Amino acid sequence: MQVSVIVLAAGQGTRMNSDLPKVLHRMAAAPLLHHALATAQSLDPARIVTVTGHGGEAVAAAARDWSEAVETVVQDPQLGTAHAVAQAAPLLDGVEGEAIVLYADTPLIREETLRAMLEARRRHGVVVLGFHAREPGRYGRLLTQGDTLLAIREFKDASPEERAVTLCNSGVICAEAATLLSLVAEVGNANAAQEYYLTDIVELARARGLSAGVVLCDEAETLGVNTRAQLAEAEAAFQSRARAAALENGVTLTAPETVFFALDTWVGRDAVIGPNVLFGPGVTVESGAEIKGFCHLEGCHISRGATVGPFARLRPGTELAEEVHVGNFVEIKNAILDEGVKVGHLTYLGDAHVGEHSNIGAGTVTCNYDGVMKHRTVIGKRAFIGSDTMLVAPVTVGDGALTGSGSVITEDVPPEAVAIGRARQVTRPGLATRMFEKLKSIKAAKAKGQS
Repeated sequence: MQVSVIVLAAGQGTRMNSDLPKVLHRMAAAPLLHHALATAQSLDPARIVTVTGHGGEAVAAAARDWSEAVETVVQDPQLGTAHAVAQAAPLLDGVEGEAIVLYADTPLIREETLRAMLEARRRHGVVVLGFHAREPGRYGRLLTQGDTLLAIREFKDASPEERAVTLCNSGVICAEAATLLSLVAEVGNANAAQEYYLTDIVELARARGLSAGVVLCDEAETLGVNTRAQLAEAEAAFQSRARAAALENGVTLTAPETVFFALDTWVGRDAVIGPNVLFGPGVTVESGAEIKGFCHLEGCHISRGATVGPFARLRPGTELAEEVHVGNFVEIKNAILDEGVKVGHLTYLGDAHVGEHSNIGAGTVTCNYDGVMKHRTVIGKRAFIGSDTMLVAPVTVGDGALTGSGSVITEDVPPEAVAIGRARQVTRPGLATRMFEKLKSIKAAKAKGQS
């Protein structure tokens, strides 16, 4: 079944009290828009069209960041949801198959729910996603007779009897693409807000002899983000869902409530995640790896059998091969660590490649930045880098080479060589005592002069 998805992302979101467009606020380390696009992409759609408005250029750029295949159109002025969908009509002219309308500020809709709507489309001309609300408030109401949807009534236009209905409208709608666009073209604005409501297509469809139906979901799935408090609520709901999915998929979370996932985090079966681990975007943890407590990971790949942490930070471009060990207070950025490398503690490796089974001593730093450009450090196989070694890039340490502790390495080290780059130690017997006595007398003289 061919599907096209229209994502509405034009709203300003004044209640967010922000200069940033509402749909670019982040949840699970990704803009709200990306959550809607991820749900859309799960249907393997033929087309995705994002309708922008407030902050349109930034929203369009974010859509392209998700995928260059996402098309964008601008709604200006913003005259309601039907008017927004109508802006996508030129891009979808002649498109066959189904169309689904999603909202960029409703980030928790699940693929399974949309597939249920597509299945219901076999029985109805228009399908609406609804939910029973504990407190219906100002939601639009779904007016039904048996299993037939008669109309959707916006709160402003609802009678007291209609407002008593608890079956509410999520806004998500599915219909055959050509039908949806032709219905939208007929929508008027004779209502309290003088806006073009997408919800009006239900009565217009029924006037054509088409049936309308409702697919129900849990109220939590339809949470719309309009305030900072709702953003926090959506974040909590996403994390709860992600933790449950990880546990179900065979991942050990020793303290699930303290682990925070990103939208695109992937963790394999039998991986172990300790407490207080934060995943940024772009992290893959293969099966059998272990991430110990208090680690921050983003843009990195961790292979089977590797261990990371505690208190480690892996930044974008980090690749850890199998059986690599990264210990406490280690930071790695844009670096490849081959199989069996050990980086125990207190080390920074940036813009580097470390060969298999090398050992990096405590306090090692790859000095990769000269104030203008970044430079690369290459360490060969089975090398031993002594504690507190400064590797001033660009520099290469050969296979099986060794650097002395406290060295500053500024030249390439040949394979199997020993490199020591530090000043010769000078020892002066008794000098410490004489120095301290002199300093104490100076201090006493100053104190006497101030009294």
